[in-house]
Amino acid sequence: MIELTLYSRSYCHLCDDLLAALAPLQVEYAFSVRVIDVDGDLGLVERYDELVPVLTALKNGEEAELCHYFLDEQAVRAYLQASTLEIR
Repeated sequence: MIELTLYSRSYCHLCDDLLAALAPLQVEYAFSVRVIDVDGDLGLVERYDELVPVLTALKNGEEAELCHYFLDEQAVRAYLQASTLEIR
């Protein structure tokens, strides 16, 4: 199964909005979203701090940013379509 990672904060309304915006895509594509609160890890705070929400995915074994602040539906769709083809 495809897994995306959402770096988030508990008090971040943009994070909630981005997660909600992913729901229609989850109906179309089979993927899960792992939500990680950056405030639980100083390294993640240093890396993402004011960029949250940040949506990432594994590309060629490395974590790559798909979008931040708002859903880039085109970028996420492109990733999901390519990943779905790889799974088949």
